[in-house]
Amino acid sequence: MRRIVMFNRVSADGYFGAPDGNLDWVVPDPEVDKLGASGTGNFDTVVLGRKTYEMFASFWPHIDEKSDTAPNPHDKRSVSKEMKEMGKMLNAATKLVFSSTLENPTWQNTKVLPKFDAAEVRSIKSAPGKDMIIFGSGSIVSQLTENGLIDEYDYIVSPVLLGKGKKLIDNVSKTMKLELLEQKTFPTGTQLLRYGRGK
Repeated sequence: MRRIVMFNRVSADGYFGAPDGNLDWVVPDPEVDKLGASGTGNFDTVVLGRKTYEMFASFWPHIDEKSDTAPNPHDKRSVSKEMKEMGKMLNAATKLVFSSTLENPTWQNTKVLPKFDAAEVRSIKSAPGKDMIIFGSGSIVSQLTENGLIDEYDYIVSPVLLGKGKKLIDNVSKTMKLELLEQKTFPTGTQLLRYGRGK
């Protein structure tokens, strides 16, 4: 069965977005970009909520048009070759977007799912293909978690305290134990915490 992997940048106090949703607080780290690019071959499907989808769709389809000195969402300095590698995967992948309002998406390979249906997600997981990855999309991450559908939680923790912001996982009705699979510290103090769903 295909797995769903959650990959999100969070602050040290657990927020995945500032109150207005901006990501200006993320600490740029080239080693994190290399990590992300190295795993792109494992996935052929990206799961997104509408807001994250629209943010991604405004940037990633045009990644090859940008020079190596163009700004990117996480680092105002440049678009690295690792970012372009990530863009190749995102553009080629099937995009599953949960939204009741998104109409006529223009990003290639986009499929809109009008409501969250755990049974439908299980069916998609059981279909042939590579693993699936979800970025951002806190409400969808929460619903997937509630239904035990996320197999791995990858957190990129920036050494920043926001004080307030958008919670990544909310309104989950039960405690879930996780198994630490990997921990790594990057030169900027950013940390990777990779957890598998506990038994």
